Amino acid sequence: MLLRMAVCARLCGVGQSLRCRRRQRHSQADQESDPEMDMDVEEEERVVGKMKDDPDGSSCHKTCGAGPSGAGGGSGVTGYGCEDSGSACAGPPRPQSLLDLPPELLVEIFASLPGTALPNLALVCKKFRQILNTETIWRRRCTEEFGMKDDLRKMEIVGMSSRELYVKLLHPYRHILGLWQPDIGPYGGLLNVVADGLFIIGWMYLPPHDPRVEDPMRRRPLFRIHMWEKNKATVECMYGHKGPHKGDIQTVKLDEFSTKCNQTDHHRMPGGRQEEFRTWLEEEWGRTLEDIFHEHMQELILMKFIYTSQYDNCLTYRRIYLPPCLPSDLIQPGLFKGTYGSHGLEIIMLSFHGSKAKATKLTGDPNVPAGQLTVEIDLNRPVHLPDLEQQRNMEELSRLVLGEHEEAHRGSQARDAPSEGSEAGPSQGAEGSDVAPPTGAEGVEPGAGACSAPSEVQPFVLPLGVMARNEVYPRTCKMCFYGTGLIAGHGFTSPERTPGLFVLFDDDRFGFIWLELKSFSLYSRLTDQLSHAQAPSMERFESMLCNMQSWTS
Repeated sequence: MLLRMAVCARLCGVGQSLRCRRRQRHSQADQESDPEMDMDVEEEERVVGKMKDDPDGSSCHKTCGAGPSGAGGGSGVTGYGCEDSGSACAGPPRPQSLLDLPPELLVEIFASLPGTALPNLALVCKKFRQILNTETIWRRRCTEEFGMKDDLRKMEIVGMSSRELYVKLLHPYRHILGLWQPDIGPYGGLLNVVADGLFIIGWMYLPPHDPRVEDPMRRRPLFRIHMWEKNKATVECMYGHKGPHKGDIQTVKLDEFSTKCNQTDHHRMPGGRQEEFRTWLEEEWGRTLEDIFHEHMQELILMKFIYTSQYDNCLTYRRIYLPPCLPSDLIQPGLFKGTYGSHGLEIIMLSFHGSKAKATKLTGDPNVPAGQLTVEIDLNRPVHLPDLEQQRNMEELSRLVLGEHEEAHRGSQARDAPSEGSEAGPSQGAEGSDVAPPTGAEGVEPGAGACSAPSEVQPFVLPLGVMARNEVYPRTCKMCFYGTGLIAGHGFTSPERTPGLFVLFDDDRFGFIWLELKSFSLYSRLTDQLSHAQAPSMERFESMLCNMQSWTS
């Protein structure tokens, strides 16, 4: 903070220039001087000599920091002048500290500092403390740090100051803004905490009703923190059907917090659990249990209701980040909604890692839980589709994909095998796996396979016998790549990565054909604006992905 204030002070002209300080030092110095000081005197005499030969006073302006004609105009120096004898600067004295600056300049300097630095600044002196009561400073902090430009106008109507909003609501709860994944066993979820006027609201994001994958996301408020009482911020639970009621938020540790409902009776309905289930089913699936004829699907739905409703909005949340975007990425990474058979729609995160693309589950199911790597794509292995008639043939598609699968397997074995004459054995093979190209892709840079695949739009059709929850899928695609999908038994038993085909339709939609399951998943981009969610670095994002897998393994 002090460094930033010093820079601001220098820009505002606080303190004398180096030349002026040297002249003052020479005028007060004794006859005794060391060689270093003599060099300064000789340099000063050269400068003074130049000033005598400079009738328009430009050298004086440059030496003492005065402006050109704007400081007084003409050839005379009416601002900060210098005498040709080398004495101290004449004219109005320059400010010696921040305290000498006019209040309007101090307001501008303080408003440019981060809000976390302002409380300490108020302890410096009474003048600083008084200036920090200026509404302009806090309005700018609310706008730049929390994007609340439009909301501030609404607050002024109800008589809430920007300073009260920042000090009592935004600053104390700034650490919970952004994206979070709730700890709900295998089901996971997506929570977005935002600042909205006099509120901080935690919105649970829910996928559209199955199988309408291209519909917008649904939102449900789980909690809110409001400033209706000016003396403090109040936390309320929004879960249930009886309106807001008392709740609590606790910070467990860095990048983790928990919510607690203090009135769980507000979550109960007069008709008991049966009415609660019917209401939940209508919200979650948009239908009644009688409309769902598949018995296995009914079991999965009932199991999810029983499991998730036991928490009563007393949950722990862990921070998640949006994936960083690099120029080499195939498409913009981000969040997508995807179809997962009887499990309905789930939310995944698509990210790029050199020659690999990864789809990680944010919501999950009893087979493959949230946090697991559901699909991995090898961008060095493009698949060129045959004509439409051949695309309808499942055997032809299997031949193409399984051929890439076998090559990828052989390439993996070659990288893991120890090189001849190596004493380190397998460890050297593991190190070399980061740089050695896979078999059949010699000399290919990471991600270069995407460029070698045809980028023009080509016809696409699903093979006969492949099941799709949504028959309304794109009939053209841009690129296809070999990939693997994760399948497992109930309870995440016997997990296995099986081959499949990644199909890029456009910048906002892609699909994956699961060969072993003979099933097709369609994914559509989540277009909601998500603030405070960018990853600080690729390293932090990679670490988060590893942690997500451990949460549900």
